[in-house]
Order: sequence, then C-alpha cells, then structure tokens
Amino acid sequence: MIRRYGEPARNRRYTLRPGAYAILLKHDELLLTHQQDPEPEFQLPGGGIDPGESAISALHREVFEETGWHIAAPRRIGAYRRFVFMPEYDLWAEKVCQIFVARPVRPHGPPQEPGHTAVWTSPVLAAGILADEGGRAFVAKTFL
Repeated sequence: MIRRYGEPARNRRYTLRPGAYAILLKHDELLLTHQQDPEPEFQLPGGGIDPGESAISALHREVFEETGWHIAAPRRIGAYRRFVFMPEYDLWAEKVCQIFVARPVRPHGPPQEPGHTAVWTSPVLAAGILADEGGRAFVAKTFL
C-alpha cells in the first residue's frame, strides 16, 4: 500500500492520473520548477504520464519541458497518491506519483512549459517550500 496525501471529497468522482516526478541534486542543490499558474508554487519537476508512454519517458519529457534540463540515470525510489482538483484541466484527480532520483546533466535553454521557471535551492529549503506534501516528504526522507 502506498502513502496517501489529501482526503478524497465524498460524492466526488476522481480520474486516475499517473505521473513521474524527479528529485534532481547537483552540487548540494535541488532543481525545482516554479509554476506561476493557476497558483504560484514550487514543485518537483515532472508530470502526467501520457497513454502508451513509460514512466521514464514521461520523466525525461516533463523535466525538460518544465526546467530545460536533460537528466540521466533515473532510479525509482517510491510512490504516493494524492487527491486534488486540477483547475488547469477542470479535473478532480487521483494522482499516483512515482518519484525518481536522477542526475541533471545539462541545460538546453529555458523551460518549454509556459509559466515555469527552473530554480536551484537547498534540500532543506525545498522540503519547506514544495507545494505538494508528498514531494516534501520524499525530499525530507531522501536528504534530511
């Protein structure tokens, strides 16, 4: 059984939304993404796995889109579930978040995803500013 964050609302239908997210460490700093809309927040880079796409392929694609960085050697370290409303999709989602540790290799320009900014910060600060409780827990478990 995987850990759950957030309580599902009663009488609400949720859509299963699998995703892959990365903890990326370089020179004692983590690479996060800051998403401006719909709410300004810091996140682990990553996102939804498209139909027919593997978690690793989605991880590479999403990290590049949200940070502009290519990554190497992803290793899955766990997963968690969260129940959220995603206003950008008008969707109540049960997100199944797979977490990977990977090595950021090199940047290839700014993030491709509109409204995203790549941000480097310490693991201690990241564990306090990530919007997602599950992401905060994995960063804390990995580095603190």
